[in-house]
Amino acid sequence: QVQLVESGGGSVQPGNSLRLNCAVNGLTFSSTVLSWFRQAPGKEREFVASITRSGSGTYYAAFVKDRFTVYRDSAKNTVYLQMNSLEPEDTAVYYCAASTKTEKLLTYSERAEYWGQGTQVTVVS
Repeated sequence: QVQLVESGGGSVQPGNSLRLNCAVNGLTFSSTVLSWFRQAPGKEREFVASITRSGSGTYYAAFVKDRFTVYRDSAKNTVYLQMNSLEPEDTAVYYCAASTKTEKLLTYSERAEYWGQGTQVTVVS
């Protein structure tokens, strides 16, 4: 059974940091492209960051502006999203997504095969 289990969300003040974690179970980790998406209230789900199977390649949404870093640890079957300089506009539910079929990166939500349950990130003064 495939499971993506996110953790690490919370409520922080603007300018602070959070690290999101996504533990991947039931998939061959090295064969899986992993991404983060987010959905704010009243808005559509949007792409945040993606990382290739090997971890050597990453891609970010423009709004990230060098504030976020995605990386993966094959020893722990976990993908991370380090978020720095958080802004109120970053408030959303963040989802981990996985694909075993996409070639390099997963940037379109409709191409994800598996999703986590989501973790809430709230940035407020």
